[in-house]
Amino acid sequence: MAQNVTQKLISAHLVEDEPVPGTEIGLRIDQTLTQDATGTMVMLELEAMGLDRTRTEVSVQYVDHNLLQSGSQNAEDHEFLRSACRRFGIWFSTPGNGVSHPTHMQRFGVPGKTMVGSDSHTPAAGSLGMLAIGVGGVEVARAIAGEPGTVQMPEIWGVRLTNELRAWVSAKDVILEMLRRHGVEGGVNRVIEYYGPGLAGLSAMDRHVIANMGAELGATSTIFPADRRVLEFLRSEGREDDFTELFADQDASYDVHEAIDLHAVEPMIALPSSPGNVVPVAEVAGTELEQVVIGSSANPGLRDFAVAAAIVRGRQTDPRVSFDVNPTSRQILQDLTKMGATLDLIAAGARLHQSGCLGCIGMGQAPSSWGNSLRTMPRNFPGRSGTADDHVYLCSPETAAASALTGGITDPRTLPDLFGLEWPEIDLPEESSVNAAMLEAPLPPHEASAVELVKGENVRELPEFGPLPDNIDAPVLIKVGDGVSTDTIMPAGSTALPYRSNIEKLSEFAFGVVDDAYPARARECRDDTGHLVIGGSNYGQGSSREHAAIVPRYLGLRAVLAVSYARIHWQNLVNFGVLPLEFDEQTDYEAVQSGDVLAMCGLRDTVQGQELTVRNTSQNTEYAVHHRLSPRRVEVLLAGGLIPWLRERTTEP
Repeated sequence: MAQNVTQKLISAHLVEDEPVPGTEIGLRIDQTLTQDATGTMVMLELEAMGLDRTRTEVSVQYVDHNLLQSGSQNAEDHEFLRSACRRFGIWFSTPGNGVSHPTHMQRFGVPGKTMVGSDSHTPAAGSLGMLAIGVGGVEVARAIAGEPGTVQMPEIWGVRLTNELRAWVSAKDVILEMLRRHGVEGGVNRVIEYYGPGLAGLSAMDRHVIANMGAELGATSTIFPADRRVLEFLRSEGREDDFTELFADQDASYDVHEAIDLHAVEPMIALPSSPGNVVPVAEVAGTELEQVVIGSSANPGLRDFAVAAAIVRGRQTDPRVSFDVNPTSRQILQDLTKMGATLDLIAAGARLHQSGCLGCIGMGQAPSSWGNSLRTMPRNFPGRSGTADDHVYLCSPETAAASALTGGITDPRTLPDLFGLEWPEIDLPEESSVNAAMLEAPLPPHEASAVELVKGENVRELPEFGPLPDNIDAPVLIKVGDGVSTDTIMPAGSTALPYRSNIEKLSEFAFGVVDDAYPARARECRDDTGHLVIGGSNYGQGSSREHAAIVPRYLGLRAVLAVSYARIHWQNLVNFGVLPLEFDEQTDYEAVQSGDVLAMCGLRDTVQGQELTVRNTSQNTEYAVHHRLSPRRVEVLLAGGLIPWLRERTTEP
């Protein structure tokens, strides 16, 4: 039977159940990826599981998010992560080596392999023909321990690309066009697979841009075939032997179909404050700016920086604009410097920062209140930049560089008229500046077993959570609307993120963006009744940070009732013993109010079925709700989460 690339990858790794859309399947996982904002939890979870040594082919821990060492917390976490990698047999990428996704692609990505990562942009590895899925940290810990990765079998969305991109248009505009068409929920429970003659004009790093931001569509993953362009990339990295050709069969079919004529794509931009709020750049041209930032995993390639350097070469950026450049890996910075492009950027007024995520996650580079910031990053959720009332736009490197020159949002196609600047032809080196000096290889088992975990004052033990109670009779402490992100539930930024290993301290920031009194109210009823949260559609979109589930659970959250959920957060809630329910009727979501007391009785029996009833004792009404838990996830929920469930399995006779 003819198969597409996604089906081939799933078939080759399937270890549990049948790949029927909507059913839960188990996959053998070859690689894992963790980063420091989520990795500390993973390492604490491995310790709680009693793991001796990783059982994957390759597991890598990157330090790329929390690089600002304005206090001791980040440095302590970095040392803890290094010690945990030495103890468990995991590669360690030191601070400054690079952003996880492009660095992993350069040094470890292999066509035909599977990977899970505790970062929602893990699917970027699909650019090499991998099946890579972003999950919560405890799911990564489970994979490191040799357990299958579990996922709802997705629909496969085939996107046929034809023709070539025109001058001044690049891969970022392609994924923004997809977001313009389908919004932030268009890819939910789908894998997006790109194919067609248009692929020939997209390099492996161009594909990385598209695969990375497939996460903003809500997609489970994004996949490209492993073809000549992938071989070129691996050859440039000195890893040609890792190449395996991987194509869809000629008669392969897809569950959903799409077509994009690349020649018809124009410069696009996501307006504040959602990646799905996309319009052509020309519609908002002239909007004044105070900041332009180039970098992040969403535009990580050498070409992305080189084209920006070529556009600003010999010119000076507008004095009203802070022009920030975040190289995505030390290796790319070396290549950029050899080309002379680093000097071009600095001479034009760029502020050159260290290799890392930085402003993408609100770790520095925060704009002023309501100041317009234009970024090549993947997300612009409210407050994510580190400024509560930010005004962030997302765009391509071409649009960013053009706008830095003029001081306002500028369609790069107007540069020939504005500056007499023709489309720059970029001549990239055939061989990359391969540099693995900041990658620490795993210790041999006999040395690793003697390593002690280094825990500074800020590294605390994981909280212990009990099993799901039979009855819940608790108040609704907070009600939020549609599209609430994990950045809203558990804020990012340089104030909160340094406490990622200290759940008690981190709990002070929960829901602070919308209700700074929530933590105090939650503590008041934590040991008595616990509490509930009401959410709209796509609740928990964005980052895979499981802190957005752990922290509210620590504060006594027992259940969330929402219209719908983003995939990873839904999974994280279950993994820490929080019941995720969905309203049958939109009107019931609208009726329930913050402060109402909701009751659910006999839960340990009724949760075995899909349908439940919730009684609003404050309004004397009832709501029909349901869940989408597989039998395995029901077991996990009843046990109080994935870690106690795994413990139960290992102690059974």
